[in-house]
Amino acid sequence: MAEHYNVLFLCTGNSARSIMAEALLNHKGKGRFTAYSAGSHPSGQPRPEALKQIESCGMPTEGLRSKSWDEFAAPDAPKLDFVFTVCDNAANEQCPYWPGQPMTAHWGIADPAAVKGTPEEIARAFRDAFTILDRRIGLFLSLPLSTLENMAIKREIDQIGRS
Repeated sequence: MAEHYNVLFLCTGNSARSIMAEALLNHKGKGRFTAYSAGSHPSGQPRPEALKQIESCGMPTEGLRSKSWDEFAAPDAPKLDFVFTVCDNAANEQCPYWPGQPMTAHWGIADPAAVKGTPEEIARAFRDAFTILDRRIGLFLSLPLSTLENMAIKREIDQIGRS
């Protein structure tokens, strides 16, 4: 495996979970990983609650935007090493062809944007989703990717999605 990895996080709207995952991995994996996010039907902008959660953890939000997964299937797109779906809808959709045949896995996380309730309940849903993503990304970063073979990496990544 390479020394630098490109990772794409997918969700239908690319407004919350995938945006938070992109920010987390770019922050925690700086220098070794470049994270992107996209959606099959992008909402057009990140959810303010997601941006607030990212900022509250001291991470930058500039450059984060809701975008189509078509950008990453284009000929000039970055070569992807890993593609993770973070919502069940995106996991069940027919994804574009990703050049280079990256490893894929599903890390299903409840949609905080679907929560109805008080502002505190909604904030808790975004915090909970962020915490789950943070834990899974931490586990992913602890894998010795450069020494594992592809099948072993796939098994480990799938296991992270079940944690």
